[in-house]
Amino acid sequence: MIKLSARLERRLKDVFSRAKEREKFASDIIEEALDKNQSKSEVEMVGGTLHLFTDGGSRGNPGQAAIGCVIEDPVEGKIIREHAERIGIQTNNVAEYRALIEGLKIARRYHPNRLVCFMDSELIVKQLKGEYRVKMDTLREFVEEIKELVEEFASVEFHYIPRADNFRADTLVNKSLDEHPSPSYEKSE
Repeated sequence: MIKLSARLERRLKDVFSRAKEREKFASDIIEEALDKNQSKSEVEMVGGTLHLFTDGGSRGNPGQAAIGCVIEDPVEGKIIREHAERIGIQTNNVAEYRALIEGLKIARRYHPNRLVCFMDSELIVKQLKGEYRVKMDTLREFVEEIKELVEEFASVEFHYIPRADNFRADTLVNKSLDEHPSPSYEKSE
């Protein structure tokens, strides 16, 4: 049995005078908590194929930056999860890589058998596929982190798509930047 604090043990004795009743009560509580946790995990375990759309951008290069990720079930055409956040002053390429990293971290919670990643940065897709070299040390670190994350999936693919086809992730990025514009950024009219 689990060792309880003296204070908690006294409170249980006040409610349940017999040791067997206390043990049964504690056991029931623990079992209920574990069942709830298991149900929660099962909700996140989707399997199958998932689509991950990511985008990152900065206003100025470098400038205020944000990322956006959308996880979609392609069979049902349903969005499973969206994520957006500001990431401070960064370049566009750093924002694109950070969006993908965050998207991969979120996607692994759903345990897909196949993850298809879509980005509107042709440069990043080609770098990840090994078609282009990664020349900047700062970007190499992101590539290495992505390689480590990819190992946690059965199958991962990277595809370039035009910005117009990545509108949901792009919208999340712009919404994040619009909600808290930097003092030096002014919208042109």
